[in-house]
Amino acid sequence: MKQQKIRGLHRDLGYFYIGLIISFAFSGILMNHRDSWHPEKYTVETKAVTVKLPAEELISEKYAESLGKELGIDDKIRRHSVKKGTFKISFENHDVEIDMETGKGEVVAFKKTPIISHAMKLHKNTSEWWIYYSDIFGISLIVIAVTGALMIPYGKFTFKKRGLKLAVAGVVFPLLFLFLLS
Repeated sequence: MKQQKIRGLHRDLGYFYIGLIISFAFSGILMNHRDSWHPEKYTVETKAVTVKLPAEELISEKYAESLGKELGIDDKIRRHSVKKGTFKISFENHDVEIDMETGKGEVVAFKKTPIISHAMKLHKNTSEWWIYYSDIFGISLIVIAVTGALMIPYGKFTFKKRGLKLAVAGVVFPLLFLFLLS
């Protein structure tokens, strides 16, 4: 491929995908921290509750749904769990946490955060059209990376002289984190 065509392809794909790259990066940062601060939703109201819970082995999805109705929650249930002595129920617009021993807990009502919740859907979306678009985007990122590596044909900053070492470091660095920290 001629140098001019490589530069043109690299530039045009870069321009075309710049908005999506920024959106994915923003969404990815938010997703990385979703367990600590729930960026997707904000609290509207928190209400303390006390209930009598059955034994852990009797807690089922049906029980979680009925408890939600009892607590005045008219949402679709997403999941429920009992971990470390806490019964948790997640609904579309409410979260419930109740201590298994005392029966004391809280119901948190929330709304989706505008823009942020939509951006986070970029990483969660599983519709067929989005999967194909994401695949095309992934292939385009590979093309952008390869054309970027081939753009400088001579000198001390070519891919062979400098870029290859940095590219290998870019692959090794996250692998070290995966293997050493998991």
